[in-house]
Amino acid sequence: MSHHIDALVAAAEDEGTVSLDGLTVTHSDDGYRLETPDTTRDDLSNEALSDALADHDDYATNWYFWTNVVGESSPQRRAYLRWVEGADEHSVPERYDALRDGIQCEWGQLLVTVTLDNHGERSYDLRHVDDADADTDELDSHHEPLAARQLATYDEKGRYRPLKTGANLAGGWVFPDLDARDLVETVETFYPASVPNWYREREGELDVEHWEDTIGRQTGMYSVIDTWNRGDGHEHVDWVAEACCDDSQCVKRREWQYDEETDLAVDGGDGAFPCREPCSLVIAASRKWTRLEGEETQTYEFELTPSEKEQIEDIVEAVADDRIDDIREADVYEGANRYRTRFLRAKLFDDDGNLCGVRTDDE
Repeated sequence: MSHHIDALVAAAEDEGTVSLDGLTVTHSDDGYRLETPDTTRDDLSNEALSDALADHDDYATNWYFWTNVVGESSPQRRAYLRWVEGADEHSVPERYDALRDGIQCEWGQLLVTVTLDNHGERSYDLRHVDDADADTDELDSHHEPLAARQLATYDEKGRYRPLKTGANLAGGWVFPDLDARDLVETVETFYPASVPNWYREREGELDVEHWEDTIGRQTGMYSVIDTWNRGDGHEHVDWVAEACCDDSQCVKRREWQYDEETDLAVDGGDGAFPCREPCSLVIAASRKWTRLEGEETQTYEFELTPSEKEQIEDIVEAVADDRIDDIREADVYEGANRYRTRFLRAKLFDDDGNLCGVRTDDE
């Protein structure tokens, strides 16, 4: 008899009752009682119970995996692994049919695929979402969770990624055969604290620290941010959130607001896991923007054709949306095309780099 059935029978004998995902086995003086959503059998001997469980092997292997392989030592790991395969939403037979073909879910820019072999053992494939259809042989294979640290350090252009949850994770790699524990460790290496924060939010225990609280504890050179006042009508914090916390910039879902009573007007995004406080990148950028917003306004006069005005707007939009590399040299109808931009500079900028010859600081 399979080891998972032996373990289940022994657990029922020791504990009196074992129950999980629709399977219940109860031990009494009259023998064993086996219950599933479709079956109830009473007064079973030890041997008869084993035979009956063999007929419900998916339920038995499911119990063994969650009880003996995953266990209860880390509730957040267990909850995450069950979320990955939808264990709380689908019945065992339905889920096992799907697992044999592979169940997929996204976590930021990570794609997790969990599959089941003939013995009920799970294997996890982890890769970039953009590589969903790539053959494993086409990708660089890794097997140790710590390999994710290097993969998460630089973007596809080799530039350092200061924000580990930035939407610029490079692809081209795969962890093809992780077990349950290593999957969670690898995910956590890519996105530190994402699973614990997701779990705390799920349990209603996420400790969100809002903008006002975070700024209130800044000291030194960052204390200047405290001079920003959302009530002056400029809604600086909304601008910060729109600039930094959009789905296109960060894979977290922003849960922090201005304060506990005041929500920001900007949507927090659709990420699978939450952002519980303004990150260090937001704080650093806000310090710079605070100083820039402290400047007095001036009036500048330029003469532009309507097309030149629209082109300047196109350039700002393309840079803000990180689309510059998508605009080919031959795309001269694109406002942010390199040659069109060089032509605009040749026409409108003087030798000192002043737009239309107008100096920024007119003394």
